[in-house]
Amino acid sequence: MNRLPTSNWLAALCLGLSLLTNTAPAADVPFRPEAGKFPPLEKAKAYTGQLAFVDHANRRGSIRLSGGELLHSTVPAPFAMLPYGMVRYHGAPADLRDIPLGTMLYGRFYLPPDPDLSPVPVVSKGSVTNPAENHAILLEDEPSFCLREGKVWKLKEVELLKENNQGMIVASRESKDGGEGKESEQRMSIDAATCIWRGREQLGLEDLIAEGLWPAEGKKSLGGMVVYLGIGWKPAGTWERRVGNRLHISDIWLDETAMQRATQHQIKVHRELIRSRWMPAFVDAVEYGKFGEATVTATLFGGMDPALYADFKKDVVGQMAVSDPNLKHFEGWVSHSHMAIRGPMLEVTKQDKDVPLGSSGIQIRMKVDLVLEGFRPGKIVRIRPLNWPDDAVPREEYTGGRKEERFPTPAIFPKY
Repeated sequence: MNRLPTSNWLAALCLGLSLLTNTAPAADVPFRPEAGKFPPLEKAKAYTGQLAFVDHANRRGSIRLSGGELLHSTVPAPFAMLPYGMVRYHGAPADLRDIPLGTMLYGRFYLPPDPDLSPVPVVSKGSVTNPAENHAILLEDEPSFCLREGKVWKLKEVELLKENNQGMIVASRESKDGGEGKESEQRMSIDAATCIWRGREQLGLEDLIAEGLWPAEGKKSLGGMVVYLGIGWKPAGTWERRVGNRLHISDIWLDETAMQRATQHQIKVHRELIRSRWMPAFVDAVEYGKFGEATVTATLFGGMDPALYADFKKDVVGQMAVSDPNLKHFEGWVSHSHMAIRGPMLEVTKQDKDVPLGSSGIQIRMKVDLVLEGFRPGKIVRIRPLNWPDDAVPREEYTGGRKEERFPTPAIFPKY
């Protein structure tokens, strides 16, 4: 199987995370990012866990972190996405709303940039399952992790029960090129709800049984079949401690074509979301002119489809709107354009080297005829070329200028 092509932002993500993994462990001292700056990746802490709750409008949720007690009794830990934090699902850019609850995720986290404005509870003394670092710069599911790391799963054996198409799979995650990095075998559950993807087909366990590829009952060797897996967690159906943290397979992609189709679909889903909500960016500098005019320099956030960045070109006319840290539009009602300022993009530059995670490396200079309060260095804005949609967004995705609406209180998260 040929490896999926990677865009520039994904290549940078792969390089940055591989350097972090291979050379420099995260510092023991928790790191707090500064407003308006992309934090150093080597300061991030890595955690893995199950997505348990999502508040997509406020870019926050809860993760049941692994590494502690049995997962069924682990209290979900609240988290928030940093403004430039990236979500990846099926090897493509995503939003929290795209990821099913129960999915196992890999994340990189920092302390809240401003504890007083944190949309989730601030943890003074963290633990394995409730760390103080609860603001994510990256969340990715199993296929995204494997595609970035150049890993695959090799299926060793399947065992099916005759009742309800339930069973177990023995598999190991290995380097795709056969090099170092083979991990210990895992025994994971499958059931009638497990989706199996082959080329352009969606299959079930009963289809593989009917084709004679898997047994209707009992064990069968799969000979190290190379696949990609979607992984979650569910109760094991027994109180035995040794199986309480057993993982569950939600999806199996049997070939590269199937995985590519899932990736391409997710790219389209996220592309349309960003076009309708506009591209987020940090304001880097403001050059003031006469009568309220100014030239605003801003860096577009990373992790998007390259086709979105391609629309940002010199002399293209666009609109700039004020945004909150959770990327809701702040000034005006109904849509960004209610209080957005229009103007031409005077210059668009691209930095290809040393681009920090969270940044696209693309910087624009845009002339506006009125400076809003949110057009200040370190603040967040949303920008659209005029060929992007301009329509209403759901009520929960804007605040109408009311600061008390910016983050519904962190008290929504229960204290178990």
